[in-house]
Amino acid sequence: MIRVKDTEFYKEVIKELNYAFGDVYVFKGIVISEIKGGINFTWDEHAKQIVEDISCYLGTDGTNIIYISNRINSYSVTPQDWLKFFKFNYGLKGYYVVTNTNQGNLNTTFERLFFKNKIKKFTSLYEAINSAKSNSEEVV
Repeated sequence: MIRVKDTEFYKEVIKELNYAFGDVYVFKGIVISEIKGGINFTWDEHAKQIVEDISCYLGTDGTNIIYISNRINSYSVTPQDWLKFFKFNYGLKGYYVVTNTNQGNLNTTFERLFFKNKIKKFTSLYEAINSAKSNSEEVV
């Protein structure tokens, strides 16, 4: 798996957010996260801060953004926290997960129980970014 910083796409980043728990890269219409290994990613401790920072920076509720979770490290997600995301009236145009591990696939399976729309899985960051760039219709 490859990090955003190690791709030619890195030059297109308009804002980079660095947190103790991971890094987030903002592109035009795309947000990519890379969470550090060993984290139990929750709404209250992690996601809320990211969402608020991006919302403030871009002036959006997220409905025009494709979010790519580039799972280069092994970490867990609290899947029911997606309910909190939607409770605060945030949305996404699309949610993509890049993983090639069984743990990553298992996390995504649980997230599907709470995420309102479809989750697209990729094994390559390049494929995910290219798909997001060419995606002109809403992912449902």
